[in-house]
Order: sequence, then C-alpha cells, then structure tokens
Amino acid sequence: MIYRVKFLSLIAVLVVLSGCVTAPKDQATNYEKFRATNPRSMLIVPVVNRSVDVDAPDYFLSTISRPIAERGYYVFPVNLVKRVMEDDGLGDADMVHANSPQRMAQIFGAEPVMYIAINRWDAKYMVLSTQTTVELVYSLKSGITGEELWHKKETLVYSPQGNSGFIALAIAAAIEKAKPNYMPLAQQANAQAIYQIGHGLPAGPYHSQYLKDQSLF
Repeated sequence: MIYRVKFLSLIAVLVVLSGCVTAPKDQATNYEKFRATNPRSMLIVPVVNRSVDVDAPDYFLSTISRPIAERGYYVFPVNLVKRVMEDDGLGDADMVHANSPQRMAQIFGAEPVMYIAINRWDAKYMVLSTQTTVELVYSLKSGITGEELWHKKETLVYSPQGNSGFIALAIAAAIEKAKPNYMPLAQQANAQAIYQIGHGLPAGPYHSQYLKDQSLF
C-alpha cells in the first residue's frame, strides 16, 4: 500500500512539474517475457540519433542510468560501454543497433540490452512561443534470445507560458529558443517511461519491492 502511494505521489509530482509539457498515453505493457527473463542488470548501448542535434546522444546518456538503477538494476557504466564498443569497432550507434543483442550482451557478460533512439530533440520558434520537443523510443531486448522484453515511447513538448502580456511571451519564447530546456524534458521522459505503474520497469533485484510489485506490472 505504501509503495502504491509513493508511486501515485511520484506521478502527481510529474504532472505538476510538467506544466506546459504534454505526453500521449500508450497501451498496456505485457510483462510475460520480461518476468521469464528476470533480469538483474541492464546494458545501455550507444543511443541512435535521428534528430538534427549532434550533441543529443551524449546529453541524453547522462540522464538514463540513474532512473534504471533506482528501479533496482545494475547498470553498466554508459561511458565505459561506449568506449569499449568504439575499441571493438562499434563506434557508430546505428551499427550497434543493427547488431544482435546476443553479441552486445556477450561482449560485457550482460543480460538484457537497452536500445534507445532519439527521434526528436528540437525547438520550434513561433514568435510568441517556442515548442521544445523530445521524443524517445526505448526497447529492452534479451541478450539470450534477442526477443524484445519491454518497449516504450515517450514524446514530451514544453512551451514556456507567461501571463504578463505580449512582450513577456515574446521574451520567454526567445529565451527558450536560444537555450532549449532539453535536459528536464529528457529526465521527465525517462521517469514516465521507467517509473510508471503498468508501463515502466518492475522493481529489480536491488530494490525493496523486488518480486513484490507483480500486481502493479
């Protein structure tokens, strides 16, 4: 009961923090294959970037380890993984994603492999408003069978709002365009993808709710 209350509180906080952020609802998740695999660790391979911002993958990678670790899974250090793959001739993220999960897992002795693609990481300026959009696709695949165990897509849009008139709106839009607020959006996308009851990741072996949250996922 306490666990459920904590989760509901977290979702409530996310809703409040979102303000002008919007995100679509997705379909219920089937955890049958995930539970059969019972992962203890996760390998996050370099992120595929389909956006126009060449720096987006490096910024995003700095946000993803913590929420997965907080769900109770050991996370291989993402920068070390990236470096090892580069030394192994897998410096291109598209090449990594095209390889089999089994090979990726074998390199590190890992269990499932997390593939993430950045579809959008951009800011659209419209004089009185600027819309900053982050769209991410998460796919967790078995390092043994290659089957997909969990899938999630998150799209968040942030647009600064003001109630002080035309000039304030124009200034807020210009500031957001000059320095888009990507990191909070990425962090919120990760939180929605990973923590959400019924859609996120069930508690892992290093979490107090391990094997106790099956009614929620």
